[in-house]
Amino acid sequence: MEENTKKTQKQTENVIGKENKIVTGVIWQQLLLFFFPILFGTFFQQLYNAADAVIVGRFVGKEALSAVGGGTGTLIQLLVGFFVGLSSGATVIISQYYGAKRAEMVGYAVHTSIAFSLVAGVGMMIVGVTAAPWALRAMSTPEDILGPSTTYIRIYFLGVIGNLIYNMGAGILRAVGDSKRPLYFLIVSCLTNIVLDIAFVIGLHMGVAGAALATILSQALSAVLVLWVLMRTKDMHRLELRKIRFDGRMFHRIIRIGLPAGLQSVMYTSSNILIQSSVNALGTDTVAAWTAYSKIDSLFWMIVNAFGIAITTFVGQNYGAGKMDRVHKGVRTCMGITAGATVLLSVILYNYASICYQLFTTDAQVVVIGEQILHFLVPTYFTYIAIEILSGTLRGIGDSWLPMIICCLGICALRVVWILTAVPLKNDILTIVFSYPLTWTVTSISFIVYYLFFSRLKIVGRKR
Repeated sequence: MEENTKKTQKQTENVIGKENKIVTGVIWQQLLLFFFPILFGTFFQQLYNAADAVIVGRFVGKEALSAVGGGTGTLIQLLVGFFVGLSSGATVIISQYYGAKRAEMVGYAVHTSIAFSLVAGVGMMIVGVTAAPWALRAMSTPEDILGPSTTYIRIYFLGVIGNLIYNMGAGILRAVGDSKRPLYFLIVSCLTNIVLDIAFVIGLHMGVAGAALATILSQALSAVLVLWVLMRTKDMHRLELRKIRFDGRMFHRIIRIGLPAGLQSVMYTSSNILIQSSVNALGTDTVAAWTAYSKIDSLFWMIVNAFGIAITTFVGQNYGAGKMDRVHKGVRTCMGITAGATVLLSVILYNYASICYQLFTTDAQVVVIGEQILHFLVPTYFTYIAIEILSGTLRGIGDSWLPMIICCLGICALRVVWILTAVPLKNDILTIVFSYPLTWTVTSISFIVYYLFFSRLKIVGRKR
């Protein structure tokens, strides 16, 4: 016990001696320095499924393209997204304790988080493998893609533990300000995924099974790399295998903050499952176009999510250090930079829609439907910005329950109402996808009002 106490004190002294630029540096520079590694990391993470989609779409066919996206992607997001939401509680806790230089509490949080990843991975594997056929049928998956979709999703969930370990480990590193090494690991594992895709799908003719196998093997590699770094660090977030266990109090704190984000992700995805079911009813061409759109659309989500993660860590550390002025300046700066990046991306995607789709398929009808979707949705991206940045800000101070309620009502509930009432009146793809900008706009307005007038960070009435 005495030895552990001395080790903790030494770690704290080492950290105190280092300057933490997140709480002292130029705000826009720190946000961008944190943003770019996260962006590129998310980009390479998205390349897992994008590589699968491109290779099977070009070399196997549109049915295979629909099988590796469409309903399978939505179901994977349902379960994995819930875990990632829960794990955000660990990121917030660790960033706050790290900003306050409380080494012992950081250690408890790190080991509890990894234990949680292992247990959640086993549970998710069992649920995903056993429930896949029923879930795909419930989503009205077309019969010609039901078989390959089931194969893909079962193989994916057999190796899902690697995905969860990487996401939790990367979250720990980002919480302490290290966003570069998760990027390096993703680059390595993504390139591995592409090589394995080529070998399994093109070389060995394994179809969607080869694509799924390539994905889980490359995700396992990224998990090993992130654990290796956590075990070798000399900082207060060092991972020791013998200490991996649940600390009851810490687990409760992590879940208290992370559960709203996890539930929010489930409700988001549940509403998207309803949308996917509506898309499935329009036929394989529309499903393939929607699948390819989801890969193109991921460019926007990579950017906005990277800024959301950056502002969460920035706010968490500055809030823990008691620097409230930097918190508010950081929010304004992050909002402005995100808006600029969104406008630029929207212009590019709108003008090069056809080229984007031809990366995934040569089927003319799929490309036509896809361009229609892209041209409709891309100009509305800006309506989502406030949701991501303000929810990330509030999550950074541990305020996650009311933002979750705002999202559930403004996005999920309203989206379900739209699909159930408007789509039966005019059942086409544009009526279905209008549910996105409609719900983004309503929810963004709600977040702005809450942040300015009612949150712990409220601007109006704040003492100066």
